[in-house]
Amino acid sequence: MLILAIDTSAVASAALVSDDAPETLVGSFSTEDTRSHAEVLAPGIEALLAEAGLSGADVDAVVTGVGPGPFTGLRSGIVTARTLSFVWGKPLYGLMSLDAIALEVAESTAAAPEFIVATDARRKEVYWARYALTGAQLPQLVDGPHVGYAADLPDLPVYGAGAGLYADVVKAVPEFSSRQPEALSLGQFALARLAAGERLLDSTPLYLRESDAQVPGPRKRAL
Repeated sequence: MLILAIDTSAVASAALVSDDAPETLVGSFSTEDTRSHAEVLAPGIEALLAEAGLSGADVDAVVTGVGPGPFTGLRSGIVTARTLSFVWGKPLYGLMSLDAIALEVAESTAAAPEFIVATDARRKEVYWARYALTGAQLPQLVDGPHVGYAADLPDLPVYGAGAGLYADVVKAVPEFSSRQPEALSLGQFALARLAAGERLLDSTPLYLRESDAQVPGPRKRAL
């Protein structure tokens, strides 16, 4: 199975992953810019397919990170995934973006039995979720996702860029204190969950906040 995974919850990234080879990675790219998702994503995916000698017809499914994340950046990835799924006639799945970091933590040698993944939510807050390693191959979501102040997180090791930002108030794990969700780990997690017969999410975004944009009220009558 060949999956195109996309995530723009923090940075713009895409990856082609497959379960037909010893190494799941076919190709990937990730930016460091958190504000140019729409400009780089589609050209990046086009180049990714071309470098692998593939086309949309070769892709079996599209997976998109559904956040949590900021409105504009998150929409870029989800809209791109929905468009490609429709044009190519391929299934579309969603996966919580924090799961990408959780998988990396689970595969590390120093993973705690229970831990928090946190990313920057701006406004002095973090997006976070709690995971457990229970002997299963994949990390299990225990609680979340949520948005809130870092100081209010449970007293557990915290992984991800949110931990690095607030290392003075949380148990930040230094090796992961700059990690952002990326499509490569997201796609690998999706492959593993599908192989295990688990259901994935749809592509509904997890914004966790109300939009700052408001629909204008009716105009006041001029007397």
